[in-house]
Amino acid sequence: MNTHEQRHRGIHLNDKALFSGEHLPRLQDAVYEFCWLLNRGYARHSVVRLVGDHHQLAKRQRLAITRAACSMISRELRNTRRLEIEQLKDRQLVIDGFNLIISVETAMAGGLLLRCCDGCIRDIASIHGTYRQVHATRRAIMLIGNVLQSFSPESVLWLFDKPVSNSGRLAEMVLDLARVHRWNWQAELVENPDQAILGSHKLLLPRIQRYWTGKCSG
Repeated sequence: MNTHEQRHRGIHLNDKALFSGEHLPRLQDAVYEFCWLLNRGYARHSVVRLVGDHHQLAKRQRLAITRAACSMISRELRNTRRLEIEQLKDRQLVIDGFNLIISVETAMAGGLLLRCCDGCIRDIASIHGTYRQVHATRRAIMLIGNVLQSFSPESVLWLFDKPVSNSGRLAEMVLDLARVHRWNWQAELVENPDQAILGSHKLLLPRIQRYWTGKCSG
């Protein structure tokens, strides 16, 4: 096995116990309370501690409710920016590479995915500053590519976090597959993909139509 690979990005050792059975109603209540407090202006870091302590949640459960919850204002704002995938035809697409690839890797390995309050699908994987390829990485990119090409975007620009170790390796894999399949893809390393995507209509591509794929921020 390559030193930069690990086997899979599947379910965590304790996830079946933490996210099933009697825990589910408690987690649903926690997300409701989290959103209620966000809607009233409480800071997210304070809310996760308050709600987590109240429900005696484990660390991964706290991470999950943080990813799942959002304020009503945030949800409405995200919905105004959202495009249906059928609307991608002939548009220029910008993707947060790590967010999308890791979510697909997680799904392929049977890991935990959350359908969140704003309609986004998120994982709770964390790369902690270092990304390591898994067996499914290349297949995940292929799957993404085949789906995207079926909706005929004009071009795709993948953005990867420059500070994350091995981001260059992943970007090169994306470009290698694009060359093989003649996909009109580019890949760049940037300091902050979220900020780059937010400013992409001014900074990256002059006719960009913004579209968020994978995990949403917040």
